[in-house]
Amino acid sequence: MANQQTIYKKSMTGQKAGAGFFKKLGKNYRKHKALYWITIPILVYYIVFKYLPMFGVVIAFQNYRPGKGFFKSDFVGLKNFVDFLTNANASRTIQNTLRLNILSLLFGFPAPIILALLLNEVRAAPFKKAVQTFSYMPHFISLVVMCGMLKDFSASTGIFNDLASRLGFERQSMLGNVNLYLPIYIGSSIWQGIGWGTIIYLAALSGVDPTLYDVAEIDGANRWHKMVNITWPTIKPTTTILLILDLGGILGVGFEKILLMYNTNVMEVADVISTYVYREGIQGARFEYTTAIGLFMSAISFVFVYSANLISRKVSENSLW
Repeated sequence: MANQQTIYKKSMTGQKAGAGFFKKLGKNYRKHKALYWITIPILVYYIVFKYLPMFGVVIAFQNYRPGKGFFKSDFVGLKNFVDFLTNANASRTIQNTLRLNILSLLFGFPAPIILALLLNEVRAAPFKKAVQTFSYMPHFISLVVMCGMLKDFSASTGIFNDLASRLGFERQSMLGNVNLYLPIYIGSSIWQGIGWGTIIYLAALSGVDPTLYDVAEIDGANRWHKMVNITWPTIKPTTTILLILDLGGILGVGFEKILLMYNTNVMEVADVISTYVYREGIQGARFEYTTAIGLFMSAISFVFVYSANLISRKVSENSLW
């Protein structure tokens, strides 16, 4: 009898909480009706183009045939996943993807942080604005245009070879050199994105109370001490969140730039998962096979994000959730 009364009280409490939630939601809707209506197109966009297409991952477990559709194609279980992991290309593309992303993370991730810290120390406003403007500009260059520029600059008659020949090196097609492909790829990515990435950190630094620097200066702190003890702690939470998000995409190199830059001479280091999926899925029409690859990579990326968030929460107070 006592147990029944307890269950009844809990159910009534749940009903009251639910009624209270809807009552609060209705009151909030009446107060901010315009904002709710504005969000409808955004919700529709994500439902139609982001969530509904997720049903298509079912073909990763099928021998998918477009004529049969999702429901009538033969179910093959994990065969597509096994085929990928036992494929000779799997090891190469995974290694190349990890190598490219890890190097990009090591050199590309700190670059906007360093630039933001340096710009924050600049006292000459005109010079600071000029540096910001020139560092932002490459972000607005089309990827196709930028890759065309890189091909021209790194050709045997290009400006990079002109500089190299002055230093005593022989002329060569740099994008055809296995040892130079990754430095050119990563260096161009840093050049194009460093200014845009700095915006986030400069925005975080704008919230620092200037009196903190004045107090620190009175206490005898130099610029280095102020940067370490005031500036860096301010952008540390932002840095942590962005690092966690970047770790989630460590297996997700976009294929556009690589496809525009690579050639048969550098396939050994330039062929990544995304380009392999493009060849097999789009050109080879192996939709179920490449869907399985994408699902597998998404699962690995989730593990990276979850692990990075867990570690960040353990060692610091900053995390995504």
